[in-house]
Amino acid sequence: MKLQTLPCTASVTDVLAALDEAGAVIVKDVSDAETVNRFNQEVMPYVDRTPMGRDDFVGKGTKRTGALAARSATCRELILQDLALGTAEAFLAPFTSKIILQLTQTIEIHPGSAAQQVHRDRYAWGTYLPTSIEPQLNTIWAMTDFTEENGATHCVPGSHRWPWQRRAEPEEFCCAEMTKGSVFFYSGSILHNGGANRSKAPRLGLNLTYCLGWLRQEENQYLSCPPELAKDFDPKLQDLLGYTQGEYALGYYTDPLDETGQGEIKPPERILGRKTNGMQLDNLPG
Repeated sequence: MKLQTLPCTASVTDVLAALDEAGAVIVKDVSDAETVNRFNQEVMPYVDRTPMGRDDFVGKGTKRTGALAARSATCRELILQDLALGTAEAFLAPFTSKIILQLTQTIEIHPGSAAQQVHRDRYAWGTYLPTSIEPQLNTIWAMTDFTEENGATHCVPGSHRWPWQRRAEPEEFCCAEMTKGSVFFYSGSILHNGGANRSKAPRLGLNLTYCLGWLRQEENQYLSCPPELAKDFDPKLQDLLGYTQGEYALGYYTDPLDETGQGEIKPPERILGRKTNGMQLDNLPG
């Protein structure tokens, strides 16, 4: 099976169809060069001071930098980008009433870095979720060109439907080569890995991942983006960070410093000065 590449005019329906068939798809030139360059300018001071990975899986020649919703205004725009967010919402809709942001991370693979171990991202939750539930929709934005030589992501189209014990043969892998500003969409169930960088320059990607609203996020957004920062963000982004209840009773809090008796069992919007969102109530039933 081949990895399909769609034009920037592709719709959510187009992307969903490709994901259903292969578990992954590239959409060309989703972001323009000005936006990508602005993002790179905002995040590179953080990337430059990030140490290399501690083990072979995260990459001893790879830098992974997070907290990007807090650190980059342009990243906040990309998180809410219509095609990416619309696809994530539709893709995960069969399993949840709300989605949240699972991860914000740049991945800079440096020259000489070896290929990453092949894996499924859904293993962040172990193998406890049944295969009939897809927990996440992932995007990797190309912040430099992605080529076979510089470590473009590899994947196995169709493997999102495989039994977990099945191993991929070398000829079943495809390379997600794409131009700067393009986006690689892939499900949490597809086999993939970061490629080896045999070039003379780093490869920079932006990994933005969305997951079911009732799961714990891989990146703890409440610590990476605490209320004092999140309070000024777009309410839609606040919800994606987790400042809303995932279901009726998921995510409420109590103000530990309240002495009035009015700070008990509040929906998380209240800490940002917002009213409740959707079906949430100020207090849970007794």
